[in-house]
Amino acid sequence: MKKKIVLMGSILALAPLAMATNGDNLIGIGPASRGMGGIGTGMPVGPIDSIFRNPAWMSYFNTRKFFLSFGGILFMPSVKVSSKMFMDFNEGSPGGGGYFQTKGRVKSDADTFVVPEVGIVHKVNHRLALGIGAFGVSGMGVDFRDKQLIENPPGHYTNALSKMHTTFQFMRITPAVSYKINEMVSIGGALHIAWGSLDVGAEMCQFGDPDGDGIPSPTKCWNASGGQAQDFGIGISLGIAFNMGDFIYAGLMYQSPISMTYKNVFDSNGDGKFEDMKLQQPQEAAFGIGVKPLENLRLGLDIRWIDWSGADGYGDYDWKDQWVFGIGAEYKPVDNLALRIGWNYGKTPIRNKSNLDPMTPKNSVPNFDAKFSDFQLYWFNLVGFPAIAEQHLTLGLNWKITPNFNVDLSYVYALPKTVTAKAAMDAGEVSAKMVQHSIGVGLNWAF
Repeated sequence: MKKKIVLMGSILALAPLAMATNGDNLIGIGPASRGMGGIGTGMPVGPIDSIFRNPAWMSYFNTRKFFLSFGGILFMPSVKVSSKMFMDFNEGSPGGGGYFQTKGRVKSDADTFVVPEVGIVHKVNHRLALGIGAFGVSGMGVDFRDKQLIENPPGHYTNALSKMHTTFQFMRITPAVSYKINEMVSIGGALHIAWGSLDVGAEMCQFGDPDGDGIPSPTKCWNASGGQAQDFGIGISLGIAFNMGDFIYAGLMYQSPISMTYKNVFDSNGDGKFEDMKLQQPQEAAFGIGVKPLENLRLGLDIRWIDWSGADGYGDYDWKDQWVFGIGAEYKPVDNLALRIGWNYGKTPIRNKSNLDPMTPKNSVPNFDAKFSDFQLYWFNLVGFPAIAEQHLTLGLNWKITPNFNVDLSYVYALPKTVTAKAAMDAGEVSAKMVQHSIGVGLNWAF
């Protein structure tokens, strides 16, 4: 059977920094939100977090005129992948097939990342607030450059993970405005000026079947990396907030998609020409509620929809939409200390799959020249883009050191999650396991 297919690694188009995420989006931006399960749409958690989560809440904070925050998040992910694929070890002798497979799970070397954040909010008067923030909001990465695949029978060595090393970063500069219509209702909006960076490195191969036994083997390999590519994009967010006597809170937020095209990032078919990759950060809609049953206790719930299936790039890789649930609580045992706890859950957009077609190149990815089989797409998702975290447990605190200075801290633990994809006729299998830890710090001034 003289049918060429492209090796699974041929679809390595992106792979964001492995973070505590809903898909490749952070569960929350600042440590105040992250310490409370990523909430902030339906209840005010802090002036800087409000810029991104729901700008309508910026006009809620009346104790000071000017708020400034610097901070960052230290991510410590652990990504482990196992892979096997049935191939021909001897094209001169029909039937000489076996599995190219990893020896157990292989750990990515990309295991520590830092994401910065800075924000300013100015209360112009009782009703009007202006703000601007710069946040790292999405990203991932893996590094399998020195990870070898061990084949059966023993003695054959190759790199079944295609020497994959990828980095995707996405940041937003977000000027925002909030206006308090009355003591109960506020509205807000923000402009999202986005910057993205994508770097994909992989060794690609085409497969053929010279001896006609139906078992493929590599016939041509090439370095498919086009180097780092960058692009800019524009989006908006709109929000409305309801404050019912500082006892019950509610809010709605909509965030538009942002389209990006990364130029000359990958050579999918080995013709020596680097193709563009179109990738759209998806639209989102969120609703939240909160309650303050005691003067020193606040409870909140956010529900967020993320349109992965409708976003260019993500939808082409068969990502599913997410419904994300965030629950958070804040308790003040004393006036200058707030303790926070939360939980965040969103079913992974990359699902377990079986009986996937390993051969037919029928799936297009914008703007690649090559087409890919169902199994190739899922192989890429789990090796190059393992955005599979689902459940997050969160802790945080705020310590008011002086009347004008306070510190936010957060810790997020993403529970271990494993996703597996299997090809039809036992032609291949790939599995990814991820666990994450992250620590956030915010230094805040109010004047």
